[in-house]
Amino acid sequence: MRAMTFNLRFENDSDGRNSWDFRRNLVVETVLRYDPSILGTQEGTRNQLDYLARNLPGYRMHAPGRVWDDTCQYPTLFFSEDQFDVSQGGDIWLSRTPNVHRSKSWDSAFPRMMSCGLFLHLPSNRELRVVVTHLDHMGDEARMEQAARIADWVLDRGGPCIVMGDFNDSPGSPVHRILASSDTRLEDTWNALDGEENTDSMTYHKFQGIPQVCRMDWILVSRDFVVRDAVVIRDHVEGLYPSDHFPYMATLEWRG
Repeated sequence: MRAMTFNLRFENDSDGRNSWDFRRNLVVETVLRYDPSILGTQEGTRNQLDYLARNLPGYRMHAPGRVWDDTCQYPTLFFSEDQFDVSQGGDIWLSRTPNVHRSKSWDSAFPRMMSCGLFLHLPSNRELRVVVTHLDHMGDEARMEQAARIADWVLDRGGPCIVMGDFNDSPGSPVHRILASSDTRLEDTWNALDGEENTDSMTYHKFQGIPQVCRMDWILVSRDFVVRDAVVIRDHVEGLYPSDHFPYMATLEWRG
């Protein structure tokens, strides 16, 4: 199976030629070209997510019980209906009040959340849990606390699991160590293939195509999976990119 994490960049008219209306077709084309089995997006507003739901044939958005409002940015799961069925899941706010819509705690600049689901992989008839998230970009304490809550969620449930998203932090950071650890049994897919940390791995580029900052978009998997491939996707059309982040995709195989 292929898992892709994709920060969409929220709908912002001040982005000019890079605003959503000019690149939304590129987002769809990129997803369909790489054909992920499961897709986790970040920063999507309701309008953006509805557009993807309408224009990604064979995929379904998983957002059960979601409280929708037009200004909120939602980490969201999409999945291939040929490869998966889903039975549970929902949104959890990464705060001291996880059931309160748009709640935030610590030094978080914005409300942050995770969205999750219990999926049945139809080709293998095996279950796995999938999480997509977007940690805060400003609050160091908040990122640590948000990561700890995701780690606790994974530990409480056990079993096969994929955690992906924009973590707004670098590999080897305290946040990375909380999530990719012997306690959670999660492994960073890039590290699993001994990928180097350099401009080839960086996933943020500010619509310029020039990698910068760090590899902040990760896919973490439990030891139930073997990582067969991982790629930072840099596709563009005449200098127009689908987002200010490069999508990142990992190819996985069940172990045993």
